[in-house]
Amino acid sequence: MTDYTRAEMMVVAAARELRDREIVFVGVGIPTLAAILAKRTHAPNLRLITESGIVGAMPTRLPLSIADPCLVTGTQAIVSTVELFSLYLQRGWVDVGFLGGAQVDKYGNINSTVIGPYEKPSVRFPGSGGACEIASLSKRTVIIMPQGKRRFVEKLDFLTTPGYLTGGDARQRAGLLGGGPSVVVTDLGLFRFDPVTKEMYLASVHRGVTVDQVRSNTGWDLRVAEDLHVTPDPTDEELRVVRELDPTAHFLSREA
Repeated sequence: MTDYTRAEMMVVAAARELRDREIVFVGVGIPTLAAILAKRTHAPNLRLITESGIVGAMPTRLPLSIADPCLVTGTQAIVSTVELFSLYLQRGWVDVGFLGGAQVDKYGNINSTVIGPYEKPSVRFPGSGGACEIASLSKRTVIIMPQGKRRFVEKLDFLTTPGYLTGGDARQRAGLLGGGPSVVVTDLGLFRFDPVTKEMYLASVHRGVTVDQVRSNTGWDLRVAEDLHVTPDPTDEELRVVRELDPTAHFLSREA
């Protein structure tokens, strides 16, 4: 088995959450890397949609932005943003919203707007883009981000994108049509959601990671599954594709 980094494990684990023939609304960066990996391995008929209006993107390399020309070549359709959101997302045609963020809380809500007070933040990020609509309307959401106590927080500095809001049936009461987050994938493990409370719990740790290590990088009293699993290692083929797509480690550190 080839050595791999935790960042590579994160991308591989996220790619495995995608199924063949699904339609995935994907953000640029690590989510795109995972989606292309899925398409090149176990899900060849996966259809990628980006905010720039690209439908059925078939990039031959990793795009650096939603306007990267590699997303256009060979694509199935190019539509306006209005058409994309109204004809695809609002009709309920998107199976998976594949998102990242700066912070996530225990109900899968995401902050990608600011760190600190909104009026005087210490860091300001690009904001929602289409993430709020994607998470509100997709059949399910897959969240991917490196884990740390400043990212896995008890309370978001700003709620950009809804997960299960305050838990329980709060999402349904808010009138959100999509199914909500199904999994959060990090460089330490996989987190799923209780079917009743909608609170996140640790379902799987990556090889070499301990529960204490995960808890020390989580900002709340984390629940752990009784049947906690160990994430299967990446295959040689999965690692080959990841490294071929990101040869200079633009998105993934090669450090373990």
